[in-house]
Amino acid sequence: MAEDPGRFSDVRALIFDLDGTLIDSKLDLALSVNAALAQMGREPLSHERIYGYVGQGAPHLIARALGPGAGEEDCRRGLETFLAYYRLHKLDNTVPYPGVREALAALQGMPMAVLSNKPVRPSQQILEGLGLAVYFRMVYGGNSFDKKKPDPMGVEVILRDFGAAPEQVMIVGDSEIDVQTARNAGTFVCGVTYGLGSARLAEFPPDLLLDNLQELPARLFATPPRRR
Repeated sequence: MAEDPGRFSDVRALIFDLDGTLIDSKLDLALSVNAALAQMGREPLSHERIYGYVGQGAPHLIARALGPGAGEEDCRRGLETFLAYYRLHKLDNTVPYPGVREALAALQGMPMAVLSNKPVRPSQQILEGLGLAVYFRMVYGGNSFDKKKPDPMGVEVILRDFGAAPEQVMIVGDSEIDVQTARNAGTFVCGVTYGLGSARLAEFPPDLLLDNLQELPARLFATPPRRR
């Protein structure tokens, strides 16, 4: 996606989504969902189907996996079972996407945070386990605030934490939820093409679209051409 050189020169802080943006966690999520379904005596779902449910938090993921006929008690039990299994297996197969470590190292020194719809404790533990936590001043999850993305509540807290105006911040994510969050908060937004929700970015175009996060530093630090 083309943009004017220097368009993002005022950006001084970054807010990253987690699943589908920084980490490839889809296999561990799918295996954990199917483990919960098995314990409830239900048939497993295809991994591709489960991947389509990821992005709006664990309660939504389990409710979608159980189907429209699931009652409140089933959803509660399914969520507890899923979280218990995922707690033990969240790093079995999860890895950073290519270019993530290099990008974060190049951006080190810029204030950065993670805002995920995943619960905050596993989010922190995954970042620590993968050696990525050092890059972030704060990590917030889907249970950190009363409302999840795309509500701007979490972004507004981070803006206050950073002492930054919306136009000085860029959200980086893989789905329309991240784009909607940025639009609701008044920030810039960068989409990545490799994540779970990237197919929907055509309907919700970000300000910047990248195939690899390693491209981000050059786009942020580009300078406009001098006027003659």
